Amino acid sequence: MSTISYDQFDAVDIRAGKILRVEDFPKARQPAYKIWIDFGDMGEKKSSAKLTKLYRKEQLLGKTVLAVVNFAPLQVADFMSEVLVLGMMVDAETVVLVQPDREVPLGSRLF
Repeated sequence: MSTISYDQFDAVDIRAGKILRVEDFPKARQPAYKIWIDFGDMGEKKSSAKLTKLYRKEQLLGKTVLAVVNFAPLQVADFMSEVLVLGMMVDAETVVLVQPDREVPLGSRLF
């Protein structure tokens, strides 16, 4: 495992947001949802997220998630993914969301 400096870690902007809307994403190469997330003062951002194995759309609505908000947008099929929702890979198809264990203000930064 290689090491990074604190400055490198600090360059990754990870924020808390609340999922507002979830849609199926049949055009994605791997099973995924289109997700719209509220980051408070930062506004609403979109993400393509491979969460279909463990989560139904209804279960995701209202969840607070952590996401990298300063990656360059990524075109996924016909959808522009603006943030990377963070999760733990259990296996090649299964992602478990990373979430704060308490209520936090939307847009709060992980440090």
